[in-house]
Parts: sequence; structure tokens; C-alpha cells
Amino acid sequence: MPDQAGRFPRTRLRRTANAVIAGFITYGISPGEMRLLTTRGSKSGFLRTTPVSLVENDQGRFLVGAYGETGWVRNIRRDGFATLRRGGWIELISVVETGPERAARVLKEYLDHPRAAVVAGEFTAAPDSPVEAFGQEVETHPVFEIVRSTTVRL
Repeated sequence: MPDQAGRFPRTRLRRTANAVIAGFITYGISPGEMRLLTTRGSKSGFLRTTPVSLVENDQGRFLVGAYGETGWVRNIRRDGFATLRRGGWIELISVVETGPERAARVLKEYLDHPRAAVVAGEFTAAPDSPVEAFGQEVETHPVFEIVRSTTVRL
């Protein structure tokens, strides 16, 4: 649940789980949609890395802010670019925030996946809700479309 400032607390359990998941992603031992997203901190300028789960469909590739207005969301809104890593591959990406109608469809697909067991509690709409119910989720769960990417091998 978000705290008073609208940010999600980084509990010890969440930090530990992210570190373990990041280790698996770094070595390419993770589900295919998992990546390490690295953005530049908007205030500090330091690189910040967090595991994310992509949505890939015939409409494109998307990053979903499942936990709301987190650090990576603020950073990527400011810069419009980041890197994604999985195994020995790094992808340089440029993103744009999607409109509400398109974002609602992506959010529905995001929850129609096994990852819903982890993030469904952050949404008011259930995974089997109609797309219209996800229209209300767009304000608290931003969606970014990957519009340009270049992949390089480490």
C-alpha cells in the first residue's frame, strides 16, 4: 500500500526479493519478460536499477508502473530513455507514455499473467474485469511504450 506521500514503501523483504530477482535476471535465469531497468536518478544523477516485467504483444512493447509513481517512473518520465538488461544483453530504449485508452488495454493484459499473483493487490480492478475498469487504473499505474531500441551484447 502507498504511504502518505503516495510512494510504495521499500520494505526489507521487497529489497531482498528485488536483489534475488535481479541476480537471476543478470545471469539470464528468469522468465522471458523479466528485465533489469536502469534509469538515471532525477535528483542524484546516480544510476538506479530495478527488476521489471515487460508486456509484449502485437501492439508493441510496454513498461508498466505496477507500483504507481515509483522512482523509475519519475526518472523515465523526465529522461524518456533507459536501459533494459537480461543476461549478457543490454537494450538501450526510448519510451513515451501511452494515452489512457491504450494504457487500459495494456494494464488488463499485464494482470492477465502469472505475475498477477504478486501485483494484483496494487490494482482495484480484478484481472477478469472488463477493459473499461482498467481506465480508472491508468492514473495510478502509468504505461510507457518502447518506441525505439538498440540491443548490444556485453
